[in-house]
Amino acid sequence: MNILLTGASRGIGAATLELLTSTGHDVAGHSTKGGDGLIPGDLANPLAARGIWQAALDRLGGRIDVLVNNAGIYEGVGDDASDSDWQAAWSRTLQVNLESPASLCRLAVQHFREAGGGRIINVASRAAYRGDSPSHWHYAASKSALIGMTKTIARGYAADNILAFAVTPGFTVSEMTEEYLAGRGGAQIVADIPLGRVTNTVEVAEAIRWLAIDAPAASTGSVIDLNGASYVR
Repeated sequence: MNILLTGASRGIGAATLELLTSTGHDVAGHSTKGGDGLIPGDLANPLAARGIWQAALDRLGGRIDVLVNNAGIYEGVGDDASDSDWQAAWSRTLQVNLESPASLCRLAVQHFREAGGGRIINVASRAAYRGDSPSHWHYAASKSALIGMTKTIARGYAADNILAFAVTPGFTVSEMTEEYLAGRGGAQIVADIPLGRVTNTVEVAEAIRWLAIDAPAASTGSVIDLNGASYVR
């Protein structure tokens, strides 16, 4: 499979890139700054999606079979922030977490229609259903909207063999979070997870791989939770 994976430089994205390439797939990975063979592109720029898509097409010989929208930001803003700071935080988060992924999904749908089908996997969050901290209204809202968009694509384009899925990790351990988990904050997080530990990036990567490669067509529109039963729908 030829796969475009955004946010491939660290965390879930890096684990997914390693898993997909090690299982024989051609992956055009993306990160904001590029480097290490990754396609550069800042998803905070509304015009970035098309450039990323075209660069991936060029790298993958003119065909993309799977789009994985993994890139996202988690930046807090207090309810006591100034109006301008509040609005800027909302605009940036919605652009990176929702609008740029939507633009990539649109390009994928157009391409998949001509190619006879394809798959989209959007990486959302437990916050889409459970909510998040008082500093992250905008984050939870962006991920809820991403789920709604995924289901809309699944319903709207299944007849064209275009399948859409989402994954919703909870708190996920990566190189960015290990130090935090070792401290007092980690104990509080783990206490909220019936499984007794946080999800690791390899587990999320495997869910993405399965949806991208092996999931039956009838499962289009599905959302896979990876949160150790800390939130059960």
